[in-house]
Amino acid sequence: MSKVHHLASSLVIILCIGVISSTKYTPDWASLDTRPLPAWFDEGKIGIMLHVGVFSVPSFGSEWFWDEWKANVPSYVNFMKHNYPPEFTYPDFAPKFTFEFFNPDEWAKFLSDAGAKYVILTTKHHEGFTNWPSKFSFNWNSMDVGPKRDIVGELAAAVRKRGDVHFGVYHSLYEWFNPLYLEDKANHYKSQNFIKEKLMPEMYELVNNYKPEIFWSDGDWDAKDVYWNSTEFVAWLYNESPVKDTVIVNDRWGNNTRCIHGGYWNCKDRYNPRVLLKHKWENIMTMDKKAGAYRREATLRDYYTMEELIENLVSTVSCGGNLLINVGITHDGRVIPVFEERLMKMRKWLDVNGEAIYSTKPWTHQNDTLTPGVWYTSKETVNGTVVYAIVLDWPKINLLLLGAPDMANDTTVSMVGYPGELKWVPGTISGVVVEIPPIPYGKLPCQYAWVFKFTNLKKW
Repeated sequence: MSKVHHLASSLVIILCIGVISSTKYTPDWASLDTRPLPAWFDEGKIGIMLHVGVFSVPSFGSEWFWDEWKANVPSYVNFMKHNYPPEFTYPDFAPKFTFEFFNPDEWAKFLSDAGAKYVILTTKHHEGFTNWPSKFSFNWNSMDVGPKRDIVGELAAAVRKRGDVHFGVYHSLYEWFNPLYLEDKANHYKSQNFIKEKLMPEMYELVNNYKPEIFWSDGDWDAKDVYWNSTEFVAWLYNESPVKDTVIVNDRWGNNTRCIHGGYWNCKDRYNPRVLLKHKWENIMTMDKKAGAYRREATLRDYYTMEELIENLVSTVSCGGNLLINVGITHDGRVIPVFEERLMKMRKWLDVNGEAIYSTKPWTHQNDTLTPGVWYTSKETVNGTVVYAIVLDWPKINLLLLGAPDMANDTTVSMVGYPGELKWVPGTISGVVVEIPPIPYGKLPCQYAWVFKFTNLKKW
């Protein structure tokens, strides 16, 4: 990055913070939805969510283990019947949540090496167990039982020490079997004892102690935002909290807010509309197609292949989204090799093609009009707009036919990671035919998808 570009970027960040700081937000979505997102979030494109909790001990089925077991789902009932004594309860799993291999510095390095620009750590899932020593979760937190460690605090410190990944927290609003919550639910949410005595104090504690840059809310679907006191909490985040100038929130603040309100939208798990949205959004995908948690019974076919992972990445970014890749953690604090292998291969692909992903914007087209399996991104440079065509299937006869680019006489075409310019001729009716030299497969700049770079296209 040049000194001029770095100075300009710094000034933009300072101006944005100034605008945020000088605005007083009221506890309603009409006001809260006007708050701008920090530029780094859109530019970063890739995050990693770490799913970890007491459910990591049985590591069977999904992170919804306790709820499914209590609901007498046969596979969970049979699992417990064949592996644990009849009197065994879900809280009995907590002492087995040992986390002895958890090394926060290694995790922080892993996140950076994977190419992630932010991390979302599960601080409390729907089971109610907090991965920090919460004063509002006595004997059901990671310091009192199990790891005997402040997982949230240790990882936050390690990530900030490196300085190249933003730290965020996942937090569930509701808890399946908390008596206070169940009482409020039985009263049709007319009472708010759970909110006043547990939820709000806990969320304030989490923010004040660990100062996350993203507060990723979940567990909102049972009730509207009014019950959860969502707008009051988000207004506090934006106006008074220690992260008021930097924090970002998602849209999971009530069963009436998803894909409507919030800093950016998750909408639903594995959300990938594959069309351009007018609002910033995020695709939360699980590397294991069936669950967010690590599952011991998973087979190789349950995990996304590299081709599927890259396709998720480029289709998401092309349509203006970020990709949040979920990784399930073992009860002893490990990232299993298949997750690491996938993410390191993705980083290798990004080392070649990252310019077509990071800090890009959606182009006038997302897909090509003639050739399927092509996704477009764009970037503004001092020399004008650069357009990237990300091709998922290598052209069979070394001719790439594209209908979307409107070529000019001085348009240049190159393949990212390959030296020199490529020859091209206009398409029969429109677009372009790019001539690709005969490159042996082993000499290709990368695998899985290839990026063709267009400069000096005609302006739309």
